[in-house]
Amino acid sequence: MDRFKAANKASILGMTGNIFLFIIKLIVGFISRSQAMIADAFNSASDILSSIMTYIGNRVASKEADEDHNLGHGKAEYIYSMLISITMMVLGITILIDSIKAIINPNKFHFTIWLVIVCLVTILVKLSLYLYTRTIGKKYNNLLVEANSKDHRNDILITSCNLVAAIFSLFGIYLIDGIVGLGISLWIIYTGFKIFKESYDVLMDKSISQETKDKVLNIIDEHDEVLKIQHFNATPVGYRYQVSFSIFVDGNLSTFDSHEIANNLEKEIGMKVPEIYLTVIHVNPMKVDRKKDTK
Repeated sequence: MDRFKAANKASILGMTGNIFLFIIKLIVGFISRSQAMIADAFNSASDILSSIMTYIGNRVASKEADEDHNLGHGKAEYIYSMLISITMMVLGITILIDSIKAIINPNKFHFTIWLVIVCLVTILVKLSLYLYTRTIGKKYNNLLVEANSKDHRNDILITSCNLVAAIFSLFGIYLIDGIVGLGISLWIIYTGFKIFKESYDVLMDKSISQETKDKVLNIIDEHDEVLKIQHFNATPVGYRYQVSFSIFVDGNLSTFDSHEIANNLEKEIGMKVPEIYLTVIHVNPMKVDRKKDTK
């Protein structure tokens, strides 16, 4: 199973699980008049939309490079992620307003065993989705699926808070319901903003992390033939990066030998650093009496 097929399968499983959870949460939330449960239901609704957008984004991103898109369609993942984040923030603000109203005028919702059952079912479903998507995300180095796995993990925490609110209602403490709803809304807004920023950074060609850059520099440093490097640049290409830099080698080497050094570096970086999609190296001659300098 390739990267995009695995991501699409994870999206479909996420859609199925979240549709099921949305329905049961909404029904039980309205029956019990629990603001926290209703907020959690709409959180599941946003998760359904996220899974749909992830599926569509992966379908577009999986298209091969063509005459009009020489580097492929990989950035589609981040365009769709940005749309998802905007939807999440709007939903979060709506829930925030409703939760504040519930805190000012607490709703005396009816405790039912179904509140507990729905919370426990949600935790089990989300735990399964979290473990599956985390495995897929790490196996295929798919940042979008890894983000979905973190969203499932966050839902486990949110539903656990709902379970606490249901328990407090047994003692006539209803204010907790609005407070939990408030917490959920703030978390949705925060998550939406975080996804928006991450997508924006990639679309604005933010450079690779220092950790990834160090991996590349360490590989170069292992080659004694490279005396110096300059002009290190990195450009996002979908979920990976294209890097380019100049290397200086012994000026007495033949053109063939100089370019063979560059070719070997390109192959090694491609094998050892999966985040790198393409490496472009410009070779320059240099006097051998200069000490090797990397930066």
